[in-house]
Amino acid sequence: MDSPEFVDRSTTPEKNGRSSFSSIREDSCGPAQAFTSTPVSSLLQNPDNAIAILSDDSPDHTRSHSPLQAPDMTTEVQFVPPITRPNSKLQGNWFPADNFRGWKQINVKGKTASRSFGDLQALHMAWSTPPPPRKGRDRTPPGQAPIEKLPLELLGAIIELLVLDVPPINGITRRNMDLMSLLLTSRTMHGATLNALYRNITIPHSRIFRKFLTNIATHSALGTIIRRIDFSHFNNATLFESASQRKTTQNLTADTLLQCLNLTPHLREFLAMEHIDDDLGPEVLKKLFMGLPRLQALDFAGCTSFSFRTSFTSLLDLQWPDALSITRLSLHKCLTLPSSVFDTILPRLAQVTHLDLAQTRVTDKALQSIPHTARLTHLNLAKCTLLTAPNVINFFATHPAVKHTLVYLSVAADARSHQLLGEDEVSALVPLLPETLRSLSLKGSKMSESHLKLLRPLTKHLEELSVGRNMDVLTASQLLCPEEKSETEAAEGGQQGEQEKDQEKQAQEQEEKDERPSTLRFLDLSDLWGNELDLTHLFSKKCCLLQDESRPLEVVEVSESAFKSLSRSLTLERVGWSLQEIGSRYWMVRLEKGDDRGHRWWKMGADNWGMRKIPVARAEVGGMYGSFMFGRKL
Repeated sequence: MDSPEFVDRSTTPEKNGRSSFSSIREDSCGPAQAFTSTPVSSLLQNPDNAIAILSDDSPDHTRSHSPLQAPDMTTEVQFVPPITRPNSKLQGNWFPADNFRGWKQINVKGKTASRSFGDLQALHMAWSTPPPPRKGRDRTPPGQAPIEKLPLELLGAIIELLVLDVPPINGITRRNMDLMSLLLTSRTMHGATLNALYRNITIPHSRIFRKFLTNIATHSALGTIIRRIDFSHFNNATLFESASQRKTTQNLTADTLLQCLNLTPHLREFLAMEHIDDDLGPEVLKKLFMGLPRLQALDFAGCTSFSFRTSFTSLLDLQWPDALSITRLSLHKCLTLPSSVFDTILPRLAQVTHLDLAQTRVTDKALQSIPHTARLTHLNLAKCTLLTAPNVINFFATHPAVKHTLVYLSVAADARSHQLLGEDEVSALVPLLPETLRSLSLKGSKMSESHLKLLRPLTKHLEELSVGRNMDVLTASQLLCPEEKSETEAAEGGQQGEQEKDQEKQAQEQEEKDERPSTLRFLDLSDLWGNELDLTHLFSKKCCLLQDESRPLEVVEVSESAFKSLSRSLTLERVGWSLQEIGSRYWMVRLEKGDDRGHRWWKMGADNWGMRKIPVARAEVGGMYGSFMFGRKL
């Protein structure tokens, strides 16, 4: 699933899908960095607004029919004998007449007067000989249709293209109704459709969860099909006005959730978030970590409640297995979990590839305790205030888990409250990063013009880069401009080449690498505050950021103050860029949109640039995960 060769299925078509009713969903049909944001609880309080929103986002079921075309009158003319005397050669008529072009072409006073829906022949009202009946074909035996002979894996992949994972805007409207008819087609189609419907379960509210639980409790075989349970779109505000009403219904509780996990023994991915953190009791967490041997992905993004913290800490006294089956783990912004949780879990992630520890209390000791057998491709250490720069640098220098496989790395910090990397630490860290890296965030670090030489080689394989403070827009643009060598540097290079052939060869290889075109498509300059992002410098000829030389750059993130200044200027659209925003993030987007929307295998389904949360399941981005990934600040 995580390999670059994996071909991801297409996203839900906009005409069939709905915007998620919670927070953010990507807009796959709009321009780059385009998102849809919908209200959450205001739909019930304001029905008129809900009706207006539904009418805007609902698909148009009325199809535009093209007007009926005139029938083809170029058929061969034939003699039609009279009915009363079929053997007569004198009486009768020739059909059609040589000059007959159809009733629609009859002119009355120079105008076409006929308003009929077609010619008589098209309506089968003409006196003409009916065509001979076609010979009947042999009926295909049941179960022998060509589509039924396809392998079940291929047939299931075709049917999965019709499945709508994202719930409707109100969370209540039925979805996937088109697939219900497939269940009645044949046994083969029934089995393949059931597998597509039950493989990935998305729960938008507790009533759906209760119906789902009742169904798999009645038919236990359905529980063995389930591979993913997704609560990223969950929000009970569409059903209940208060938390007390939700508790009264007893649809989703710690007990019912535990019952669900017991009925799904082959579960591989469990996606939770802050709206269900009170229902993640001790027995549920124990089942997730120790009772499901096939479970590979866990996501607890934003879970911060007191009951969640208590449930997690109660597991620390249990006897844990030496190794966990988890390979993708997200504790994104689980602020309340103590450091002891990470000291217990991280040493047991022997095969971990995706690890999101953003804004947690992970320590240097816990980070170093990651097993050497792990091969991390995604690592998020943003706003981890208990980490220290020397130990982080030592981790990247010595730990084999990040030496040759790292694709996504974030060591970002909020410069207003905390700084992890200073100038010297940035200089020490950047040379340690592997060439496999595609996304790097140094946001919040202290940088200077001296880091250009270190960052420039990274622009030959990075596609996303977030720079830190103290680097103005002119300096940042030099990362994308062609490097110009002075005569002194060229002479020194030639002199060194005459002295040592090895150094000449190394210098030549490095020069060839530097001459490669830039691969950057996203540049984060949101740490440039005040005069650091001067509009006069931005639109000057010295800055190539918005010019053709910066291609394939597509998106530039800016701060809120810079966004307000740019919104008052008309120059941006004249040079081929526009402004986009969602939540608390702001972008400059190139207007000339190509076919590449930003889909990459390492984004696990996201199609836009600048994600700040690591996905642990390959799925369409939306709901609260879309908010954490694209709509929120660090």
